[in-house]
Amino acid sequence: MNIAVRCENLIKTYDTGGQKVTALNSVNLEIRLAELIMLVGPSGCGKTTLISVIAGILDQDAGLCELFGENLLTMKSKDKLRFRASQIGFVFQAFNLLPSLNAAENVSVPLIINGEKRGVAQKKAIDVLERVGLGERWKSFPSQLSGGQQQRVAIARALIHSPRLIVCDEPTSALDHASGHNIMNLLKEVAVDENRALVIVTHDSRIFNFADRMAEMDDGHIVKISEPLRTA
Repeated sequence: MNIAVRCENLIKTYDTGGQKVTALNSVNLEIRLAELIMLVGPSGCGKTTLISVIAGILDQDAGLCELFGENLLTMKSKDKLRFRASQIGFVFQAFNLLPSLNAAENVSVPLIINGEKRGVAQKKAIDVLERVGLGERWKSFPSQLSGGQQQRVAIARALIHSPRLIVCDEPTSALDHASGHNIMNLLKEVAVDENRALVIVTHDSRIFNFADRMAEMDDGHIVKISEPLRTA
């Protein structure tokens, strides 16, 4: 079995006004290649902290987190940035689109960071926007797009550089039922057919049956890992 992510006894605490809050409490998790795993649970249970540690945005206080056999915690800053830029695609809940760039330019950013020429990057960006149903809006700026359209631009940006790990924080929160299912079908195809791993944090029960496995979190722990019930 190929493992994309291995977390062992992860601990992460925050200091909030002199009081320590434990966000991750001895978390153990393996994420396989070619699977879609969802992290579910109540708000504040540690889901976003966990994906932030996995993606190298946050450093854990203790424990091990390996990505494709690499320990990001021991990497030099420039090596970690390079690794994340090539290996990870991240869909933020707040989209994090740059307001001064149009849709294609926003989607192009990961390719530009990785050294792609601007013209080639823009052509690839338009192709990916076509895949998420926004090919005709590639010149539009974020302020000219609805929340759901901005969500799809953010997803296209996460896909464009063919990362081996895709991490999504509430990717369907701003989408209607049909659009949400279309995006999940695309993400599922990318994760399984292209031998990547896909991690999704979600409260959206409408998409639970897209998961291969579900990891339920509560109070900083993973309390259960299961396969979702399939509906006809």
